[in-house]
Amino acid sequence: MAESTPTARRTPRIDPAALQRHLRRATGHAAPWLHEEIARRMADRLSLVRRQPTRVIDWWSPTSGSATLLKAQYPQARLLPCGCDDQPLPEAPGTGTAPRWWQRLIGQPARAEGPAAPPTAELLWANMMLHWIDDLPALLSRWHAALEVDGFLMFSCFGPDTLKELRAVYADLGWGPPGSPWIDMHDLGDELVHAGFADPVMDMERLTLTWDNPAALLAELRGLGCNTAPARQPGLRSRDWRRKLDAALTQHLTGADGRLHLGFEIIYGHAFRPVTRARMQAQTEISLDAMREMTRQRNPGRTE
Repeated sequence: MAESTPTARRTPRIDPAALQRHLRRATGHAAPWLHEEIARRMADRLSLVRRQPTRVIDWWSPTSGSATLLKAQYPQARLLPCGCDDQPLPEAPGTGTAPRWWQRLIGQPARAEGPAAPPTAELLWANMMLHWIDDLPALLSRWHAALEVDGFLMFSCFGPDTLKELRAVYADLGWGPPGSPWIDMHDLGDELVHAGFADPVMDMERLTLTWDNPAALLAELRGLGCNTAPARQPGLRSRDWRRKLDAALTQHLTGADGRLHLGFEIIYGHAFRPVTRARMQAQTEISLDAMREMTRQRNPGRTE
């Protein structure tokens, strides 16, 4: 029987403690090159955004690998970085509010415009982080609140076919899964609609990366993230375990070119936040704020 919401599950996909270990390590290093490459490919879709944003939120900026690209794409916009804890980060030099004369005189830094959290923007950009989220409704609700009306959401993430060859190797060896299961793009589209976004568009591409040897492959995967599957094999790994893994990777992943091949499914999605519309019932209550928002959209030149 279908669940009442798209992501209702009996068991979690992500081990929170394992994810936090990964994020602590990741925020201290440069974003993986694959994230930067996916950001470049996602930026090719920015032509779909007709509205030129004055504020852009870079969600999970430390692992996004997108700051330079977004600054180049929107040099006049204010870039609002967000940390892997979903909290605002200090803005990069040149993107915030300049100190006033009296603040410069006493050496006091300028205060940020508006409340510290959450920021709002016309574009919310989330590159290669959605696959780490177990509670999608909560995150999408935050995104919906962070976007202005007619604001645009763009994101990318791993799809379920990512590392399917490695999953087959682990299953053949009788080990637990090498990573968490990731969500299908059609389910993500359903989640966007459920969260109040309009006209979600999802697409996907498959990439194949190759390496000279198992050590290089495993080093690459460690940079992309750790194993957050709750059902992963527990305990420390021995040298014998590593030898078995290296042998299995060489046997099952080596292509005709003599290199190890591993596939990645990349999902891209975009949607926008529409005008809030009240759901009419026999008796309907509408908040004053919602009425004001609907009135402003119908009468853009009107002031209150």
